[in-house]
Amino acid sequence: MRALLLSALLSLPLPALGCGPDTDCKLGNRHYRIAMPEGHDGATRVGAVVFAHGYRGSAAGMMRNTGFRKTISDMGLALIAVKSARDDWVIPNAPRDKANDGAVEFDYFDAVIADAADRFAIDTDKMLVTGFSAGGMMVWNLACARPDLFAGFAPISGTFWLEPPESCDTPVANIIHIHGDSDPTVPLTGRPIADTHQGDVGESLAMYKEFGGFSGQERGGTSALDCNAQRNPDGKLLEFCLFEGGHSFRSSFVSYAWDRLAALGKL
Repeated sequence: MRALLLSALLSLPLPALGCGPDTDCKLGNRHYRIAMPEGHDGATRVGAVVFAHGYRGSAAGMMRNTGFRKTISDMGLALIAVKSARDDWVIPNAPRDKANDGAVEFDYFDAVIADAADRFAIDTDKMLVTGFSAGGMMVWNLACARPDLFAGFAPISGTFWLEPPESCDTPVANIIHIHGDSDPTVPLTGRPIADTHQGDVGESLAMYKEFGGFSGQERGGTSALDCNAQRNPDGKLLEFCLFEGGHSFRSSFVSYAWDRLAALGKL
């Protein structure tokens, strides 16, 4: 089924006009937007940051964040802004999706990466997926279901709904989770919404620590981030970073995650 859905998305005719930061890249009834780094020659392969918006966000809205776009461009990277099919991502155990396994979104991300690599000079070996709030929840689910699609995963202020799965697909992913220490919207221990519950970040990290065989204590971070990292025998990274504050996003969080993984040879 996954192969058939991906084939159907990619077999649809491309629009006559190109797409980019101000125009949707169509994928059937879905789309994404992309901004190559400023001055890109159109041929040199570059890495990419894939960003998943929060509740009621959009790819177009992310591209209007000129500060974030400049941060990614200055790093010499492409920015790929993805868009949920409705006002929020289809995430297992979320209020509207308690019985849904999220496959529709996983297939969408497969199709986005395949399409972007076909249309643009994207180095698919150097991609970081990140997202804020509901987008961070989507990133955790991707790390579990599509660990080989990206070199790194950086969920910000979001985790699994209700509880983490018992296990994840292999290979083990590199994950850097970033969260505000006083977040009232997605608290570190979650909160009840409708007839379900946001997940507990500590439980998600504990599940992935056991799953990936992570151990050790490496303190680090920046002036804004207090981070604690663990490694597994294969050198994979599981890192938890706290910042002072609530439910907020900063471009520097993404650049930290990229630089951290790049310094370790993961990107």
